[in-house]
Amino acid sequence: MFSFREVLSAIQSYGKAHQFIMQHKLWKWILIPGVIYCLLFFTGFYFVWGYSGDFVEYLTKLMHITEWVQDLESSWISFLFILVAFSVRIVFVFWYFSYFKYLFLIVASPVFSYLSEKTEAILEHKDFPFSWSQLGQDILRGIKMSCRNIVYQTAAILVMLLVSFIPVIGWLTPMVGFFIESYFYGFSMMDYSCERHRLNMSQSIQFIRQHRGMALGNGIVFYLFMLIPVLGWMLAPSYAVIAATIDLQNKRLI
Repeated sequence: MFSFREVLSAIQSYGKAHQFIMQHKLWKWILIPGVIYCLLFFTGFYFVWGYSGDFVEYLTKLMHITEWVQDLESSWISFLFILVAFSVRIVFVFWYFSYFKYLFLIVASPVFSYLSEKTEAILEHKDFPFSWSQLGQDILRGIKMSCRNIVYQTAAILVMLLVSFIPVIGWLTPMVGFFIESYFYGFSMMDYSCERHRLNMSQSIQFIRQHRGMALGNGIVFYLFMLIPVLGWMLAPSYAVIAATIDLQNKRLI
């Protein structure tokens, strides 16, 4: 059942996460993955922007669009051609923005699993035994879950893309798309706690669906946080993991 109280609670948990980080001096666990995120993001962006330009150039040559535009000798047509080419590159960038977050969650899953575990250990005043084999299983599970979420999110976005062509109703698709992405991001943050409590993938999916308001609230703040260049990219992932862990522990849901 969807609960607006869970949405509000998940949003408020970010404030609790900030206080928790300050109180227990967890900044190194925030900044290290944050710096890695920024380095990987800018490296990936460099290649995406460059290769998207090469793709547009290859496509225009393949379809002889460049020669056609030159033969017309129209400044307006040339301008429109440049605008369309730029728009295609922007679409590639938007797709990159959307899916890089998941790729980073896969790469940094050991750090975020540990961060979620450390948060619960402090809250519950207990230690969790470390195991390399268990860490490997957690990483593999994180990869599977992220890939699942990517597939589901992509399918939902493609449906929204088709609906967007319907007059009036289509105007709502950007907002619906925002909520869909937010839900799946929050889903990923909650799953770190689920895997630690030995819920298998199907159990975790069922549990998070029952508390989808919590996933949505966590993901909304994460999404908005990520819109802040550099600072948001550095802080948002770790804050989201800690906020989700605190919210789940406070409610004793797991």
